[in-house]
Amino acid sequence: MNNTLIFESCVETLEDALAAEKSGANRIELCSALDQDGLTPSEELTKQCVQNLSIPVMAMVRPRGGNFVYTEEEIRQMEAEIEFFKQSGVAGVVFGLLTEAGDVDVENTSRLARLAMPLEVTFHKAIDYSNDIQKSFQELNAIDGITRVLTSGGKDTAWNGRDVLKQMQDLPGRRIKIIAAGKVLPENREQIASFTGVSELHGKRIV
Repeated sequence: MNNTLIFESCVETLEDALAAEKSGANRIELCSALDQDGLTPSEELTKQCVQNLSIPVMAMVRPRGGNFVYTEEEIRQMEAEIEFFKQSGVAGVVFGLLTEAGDVDVENTSRLARLAMPLEVTFHKAIDYSNDIQKSFQELNAIDGITRVLTSGGKDTAWNGRDVLKQMQDLPGRRIKIIAAGKVLPENREQIASFTGVSELHGKRIV
């Protein structure tokens, strides 16, 4: 089973990225400020990682910490960041937007996903803070350009959210991939994959 799983390592330095690749990561999620759950990485760091890694780099697009309800000005900043990433050689971008009411911000998510094409797009753990995770997942499944959703099934860890992850994985007509996240470690990653059927897993210490 092992060779079919994709391990995405969450990093904030070139050193960590190189170490993750060496340890067997299949993909990198590049952020700054992991203490705030990851913000947009610098242009310089992004270029260094793209030049020095042979595995795909997914770049976080998140202008600030805190919630996932963004102003028009912040969304424009995210657009500018996506424009840079499109030129930088990354494989994709990672973002997540909610409304004040706690639903997926379908309008602005669609807007950013359209702009990001042809890059891959992951909608991140903002989904875990939405009111109804299954409804949110169905909405994301209908948005053009969304490739993946990063989620712990709304729980504190992927293992605790395993039933929800399995339901998401089994959604009829599912088009987008699920990346299981939340305390995914070498000791439990195969168990999580086996229970949920999810083949992509994400973590800071996944490898």
